[in-house]
Amino acid sequence: MAEKKFNKKKESSPLSYHEEYRDKKTPQPQKTPSPEKERFTLISGYTPRIDGERIVTGKAPFTHDINLRGLLYGKILRSPHACAQIISMDLTKAKNLPGVKAVLQLKKEKVQYVGEQVAAVAAVNEFIAEKALKMIEVEYKTLPFVVTEEEAMKKDSPRVHENSNVQKFSDYSRGDVEKGYQEAHAVLEKTFKTEIEIHHPTETHGSVAKWEGDRLVVWDSTQAIHNVRNGLAKALNIPQSQVKVIKKYMGGGFGSKLGLNDYTMAAAKLAKITHNPVKIILSRKENSLTVGNRPSSIQTLKGGVKKDGTITSLSLINYTSGGIGRGDRCSEPMIDIYRCPHIKVNEYTVYTHTGPSRPTRAPGHVQGTFALESFLDELAAEIDMDPLELRKKNYTTKNEGGTGIPYSSKGLDQCYQIGAQKIGWHRRNKIPGQSNGRFRKGIGMGTQIWWGVGRPETLADVMLHPDGSVEAICGTQDLGTGTRTYMAVIPADTLGLKPQDITVKIGNTSYPWCGASGGSTTTPSVAPAIRDAAVKARDYLKKMAAEKLEIDSKNIGVADRKFFNQNNPNQSITFKELTEDLSREKVFHGEYVGRPSGYAYNTFGAHFAEVEVDTQTGKIKVIKVIAVHEIGRVMNKQTAESQVVGGITQGVSTALFEGRVMDPSIGTVLNPNLIDYKLATSYDSPEIEIHFVDIVDPRINNLGTKGLGEPPRIPIAAAISNAVYNAVGIHVKETPMTPDKVLQTLKEKEA
Repeated sequence: MAEKKFNKKKESSPLSYHEEYRDKKTPQPQKTPSPEKERFTLISGYTPRIDGERIVTGKAPFTHDINLRGLLYGKILRSPHACAQIISMDLTKAKNLPGVKAVLQLKKEKVQYVGEQVAAVAAVNEFIAEKALKMIEVEYKTLPFVVTEEEAMKKDSPRVHENSNVQKFSDYSRGDVEKGYQEAHAVLEKTFKTEIEIHHPTETHGSVAKWEGDRLVVWDSTQAIHNVRNGLAKALNIPQSQVKVIKKYMGGGFGSKLGLNDYTMAAAKLAKITHNPVKIILSRKENSLTVGNRPSSIQTLKGGVKKDGTITSLSLINYTSGGIGRGDRCSEPMIDIYRCPHIKVNEYTVYTHTGPSRPTRAPGHVQGTFALESFLDELAAEIDMDPLELRKKNYTTKNEGGTGIPYSSKGLDQCYQIGAQKIGWHRRNKIPGQSNGRFRKGIGMGTQIWWGVGRPETLADVMLHPDGSVEAICGTQDLGTGTRTYMAVIPADTLGLKPQDITVKIGNTSYPWCGASGGSTTTPSVAPAIRDAAVKARDYLKKMAAEKLEIDSKNIGVADRKFFNQNNPNQSITFKELTEDLSREKVFHGEYVGRPSGYAYNTFGAHFAEVEVDTQTGKIKVIKVIAVHEIGRVMNKQTAESQVVGGITQGVSTALFEGRVMDPSIGTVLNPNLIDYKLATSYDSPEIEIHFVDIVDPRINNLGTKGLGEPPRIPIAAAISNAVYNAVGIHVKETPMTPDKVLQTLKEKEA
């Protein structure tokens, strides 16, 4: 039997969020759901965002917009050094500045990156707060530092933590990789690199804190209102019941806003001292330095393949740097996607004196997929095989490369079929780089896997009022992805109403519990909980209708705001007439209890890209992308397609533009803004065609739906990389694939 081993060191790191959740055992549901039996009118259709008008007209209140009576403005003094000892700090001059209400020392000993918070002030306006920061006198003793992975890996480099800068944090093995290489007809080894990406949500981070006696209320730009509440309660040593966190609207998070942030704590402490609400909003530069990043990677892959395309062996050595935080685990795609009996993985964190890593939309999978999918195209070329056929040859319906448990549902084969047909796969260069001329076109593809399951114990309520109004309530948060809309669509469809008939309430820790919005868990957590509550409400009203119509409740149908006799549709009663008989509002509690064990629950997808490479300038133009995803039942195709467009745009950004640039001499970021830090814009966006494979997962939840947040972010950079390879015959093995790297790669090919 093949040996299986997985070792993961536990440590306090925000990056462990996805891993710990993935590995967590979930309770057995009370009964196995049967979502395929349901027919829907609104679910899976196209419903415009119920809050779209508020957002585009500027009426939607973001954290930046919160203004309270007596509001003070907080600012944070940050370290100018990559590593230094704080010798002394004098706050006197800042405290004595007119208009300053409080000054707080936040750091007393050592700072480890440029931008780490040192002190904070609260003043009557931002101008005075900024002036006060300059009056804080801090004496530092600068210490040796290291800010690049290459330097940090040297034995004599300055240490970031007590132990070595290079620490193994993940390993996995199954089978015998050396035996697999001996069985192969071709063996290949390649190294791929990805740069650190800085978190740049449209809305920068920020918090507003207000004390009401012993109770703390915080308005926060967060993906996790309950996490922030619990973190504040623990840090301030007060009961969770005395902390309320509110998040109304949000301009993106992508993983950087999953937990309690230091500026939120600073705002809460300053508000406590001053007895006034305090608002701290980070600048774009502060965002660049302090709120997290996607770790870099240096991945060396080795693989063996038989002449018929059977992959015999794969191995990965990955060095990943997340600054003072841990790097990303990038091996999941290699471990799971393709049938392979022999795999060995070793992954190491390389610590540097730079800002800490944080989950970034599909942590680890973006880097790992870029390397693995690029490597597979080269492996296919070694045996003169179509790279799509190589992937099909090694297709598996079980996880861990065919050695684990079966997938509950998997439509990746259909993704391949649809994507290849739509892109015109037959048009690609049969031999990579066989075309000539200055402008060379190529077609490539990449495969995606992600978890996309829900959080058990997620709660939601549907409340009926005697006047016929309906509320859908859940303590979740909308990152801008459309949560409010499907929360209206589900009860509307279930109760025979319209989405505009439903009032959605979210973003408040006073509402029923829901976990963080990260890891593509929101929809498969909230949607089934709302559905559960709505079904209970519908069944209750069915009984009421049956009594009034004097028929069996089994014969009651629901549609067009009516409950009717399915055998005689003219015999009916309106929804409002039914609710008028309620003596008071009636609350129906819903819950997502988990999913059956014994199955792997994953999302799948494939992106196909066509590019044009200018061999004189090195510029890559992405012409067209076909994105095909299998995510179970789609809740709302309009917002789902929007998610895919956003993921592809970010992926184009990763492939061609994004990368943090450090100055190793002074240890700071050289591009901490949106001028020097390049992001893809609408000008760079290709033509995008989106398809969803119509598969309803029969076990995952009562709607058969999976998450979509991460999936469209994962395969696009690999698809572009492989399209460039198909065009010019050599891989640009490092992201971002900037013109200088393209030209250098072409020179290497000529040499």
